[in-house]
Amino acid sequence: MGVSGGVPGVLDVSGVPNVPGVSARGRDLASSPGEKRTAARAIEDHIEPGTCAAGRWADDENGAAVREFAAKDGDGWVTSVALKKAHGAWADQVKNLMDRLGAEKDALRSGNAVLTSTDLAVGSTLRQQSSLDTY
Repeated sequence: MGVSGGVPGVLDVSGVPNVPGVSARGRDLASSPGEKRTAARAIEDHIEPGTCAAGRWADDENGAAVREFAAKDGDGWVTSVALKKAHGAWADQVKNLMDRLGAEKDALRSGNAVLTSTDLAVGSTLRQQSSLDTY
């Protein structure tokens, strides 16, 4: 375990928190509305298309391998069936990743609105209960 800010055990050697409830705040954390929009745009313009392209490449390559090992004279290799099964798991993982990227993108785009609405609601509640109004 590493040391962070004089507190042993907060960060491991990679800089990732290893204590429940402690978050890593680094230079890569998008916190302003502009940074969040930029991060969402990066997911939409670069990460999602790249992930889809990698998934299609794997589809094509796997399909070629399945055909190569498939039965030609009545007997095929067990490898062909195993590749089909492994590809099914791969396709599920790619779909889950794409869903996660979409959710993260949506969260980045709506995060500021949620926080602003919460701030306004809390502010109006506090304003109603202000003791300064009685003086």
